[in-house]
Amino acid sequence: MLIHQTLDKLEQMSLSGMAAGLREQLEQSQYLELAFEDRLGLLVDREVSWRESRRLATRLKAAKLRHQATVEDIDFRAPRGLDRSVILSLAQAGWVASHHNVLVTGATGCGKSYIACALAQAAIRQGHTALYVRTPRLLDDLAISRGDGRYHTLLGQLNRAALLVLDDFLLTSATVEQARDLLEVVEDRSQLRSTLVASQLPVELWHDALVDPTLADAILDRLVHNAHRIALKGPSMRRREPPSGTSSDPAEEAKPAPQVTRPVSRSPRR
Repeated sequence: MLIHQTLDKLEQMSLSGMAAGLREQLEQSQYLELAFEDRLGLLVDREVSWRESRRLATRLKAAKLRHQATVEDIDFRAPRGLDRSVILSLAQAGWVASHHNVLVTGATGCGKSYIACALAQAAIRQGHTALYVRTPRLLDDLAISRGDGRYHTLLGQLNRAALLVLDDFLLTSATVEQARDLLEVVEDRSQLRSTLVASQLPVELWHDALVDPTLADAILDRLVHNAHRIALKGPSMRRREPPSGTSSDPAEEAKPAPQVTRPVSRSPRR
C-alpha cells in the first residue's frame, strides 16, 4: 500500500519519469542487488531522460516540419552533389548557435525540403527551437495580417524561433510589397537568429526575382552573409523508387517551375 502512495505522489509532483522507473525496479528483481544510492541515481537519470524527451516532443510539434526527416535517413548515394561530411557537420547545429544561415538550392524533386527539415530536426535535437513555413503562404499571411492588425504579432512569432525554415523561397518573382515583408522577416533575425532557405532558384538569380534592387540588396546581404550553401544537382529523386519499408529521403511534392521576371537592375553585391 505504501508503494502505491509513493507512486501517486511522484505523479502528483510531475515526476512521471521517476514513477515509471520505480515501477520498473519493482517488477525486475535484478535491481534488488543494487545499493540504495545506485537505485536512486537510476531513478533520477530516468526523470531527466523523460523530461528531455518531453521537451524534444514539444519543440518538434511547435516546429511544424513538413517532413518527419532525419539526417540519418538522407540518401547520400543519389548523384546530386550532396557532401556527407558537410551535412553531418551542419547536423551538429553549431551554425544555429553562431546565428549563421543555410541556403539549399536545386531543381524540383531533388530533396531540398527533406534536407531542410532534416537539418531543422537535428537542430531541435541539439536543444534549439525551429519553425517551418512555406514562403508563398507566409507572404499571403503577412499581407492579410497587415489588414487585420496581426502584422507585428506574426513577425514576433517568426522571430522567436532560433531557426526559421523558409521553404519554396521565390517560386515566383516577389512584388515590392512582398519584398518589403521578406526584409522585415530577415532583418529581425540578422546576426541574432538563423534562417534556412530552400529554393528552386539558384542564389545568383534571387536578386532579379526580388524585383526592387534596393530591397534585393538588403535582403541578400542579410541572408547570404555568413551562409552555408548546399547546391543540389542531378535528376529528380521522384524517379527513384525507395527501398521497401524505408523512409529515406522521400521525394518532394510536385511544385511549379519558378517564374522569374528580369527587370533592369544592378548585379547583386554577394
